[in-house]
Amino acid sequence: MRIFITRPIPESGIKLLRDKGYEVLVNEAAKDRAADKQEILAGVKDAGALLSVLTEKIDAEIMDAGSPSLKVIANLAVGFDNIDLEAAKQRNLMVTNTPGVLTNTVAEHTFALMLAISHRIAEADKFTRAGMFNAWGPMLLLGSDLAGKTLGVVGLGRIGSRVAYHAAKGFGMKVLYTDVRKDENFEREFNAQFFENIDDLLPRCDYVSLHVPLLESTRHLMDERRLKLMKTSAYLINTSRGPVIDEKALALSLSKGWIRGAGIDVFENEPKVEPELLKLNNIILTPHIASATEETRSKMAELAAKNIIEALEGRVPPNLVK
Repeated sequence: MRIFITRPIPESGIKLLRDKGYEVLVNEAAKDRAADKQEILAGVKDAGALLSVLTEKIDAEIMDAGSPSLKVIANLAVGFDNIDLEAAKQRNLMVTNTPGVLTNTVAEHTFALMLAISHRIAEADKFTRAGMFNAWGPMLLLGSDLAGKTLGVVGLGRIGSRVAYHAAKGFGMKVLYTDVRKDENFEREFNAQFFENIDDLLPRCDYVSLHVPLLESTRHLMDERRLKLMKTSAYLINTSRGPVIDEKALALSLSKGWIRGAGIDVFENEPKVEPELLKLNNIILTPHIASATEETRSKMAELAAKNIIEALEGRVPPNLVK
């Protein structure tokens, strides 16, 4: 049985598959770029499993190219909006993802963005390298504290909950949240307050952190109207999916001072970034690396491999999404 992997992944995942006796074909040509569709169409032919990443759209044409041998599509990501689930269902293909193992890492990156933008770390680094640091000054590059401030968590899944944990337990922040359901246990543990409507939450927050999946209902969740609901002193953080923010509206809000700053790890039209955002100093931009630690990416590769092994051996994979 052959496994096709669309892009190079940590060796630990590949080793699990090879130790089971599978032939593993890795698309090495896509080491520093997204795999193109023709590469995937060629690679999936006669494969029992396709290990994909979120940069690729896995559609009906690709699924048919793997027929009749293809049994499972294992996505190396928490999200799976890059896979046509309806087409997979029609073809009786299993689809899996890699949740859980990246929760702590993404939560840490969320706080890295919060600290970096509020303490003006990137600005200060450029300032220092440019030889502009002539003396300590009481008004030099003043930022904003996290301690004692209010954090709004939009989406209380694994990652959102972990971010709330760090906020409440580590920084003494007040936590507000909005989600599709109310969690009374969470509220008791973190003295948190629930808001059914995001519009009611936004004006109360000093920091807003987005942790929602990409759905039609969350696309451009943060548009011009909602950005204007935020405090002018507030910061917006996004480590979920790029299209949940209208990037043109975000650029306008930052340039007009509707909000104070933003930390963004994911983009609306990756790998392209809204050009106006690149001109601004009050935003931190990272290239979709919230889960990019050696430990976590290895765990993701291993989990994707385990999902494939379970599926090909006739068992239900532990992270079946369809």
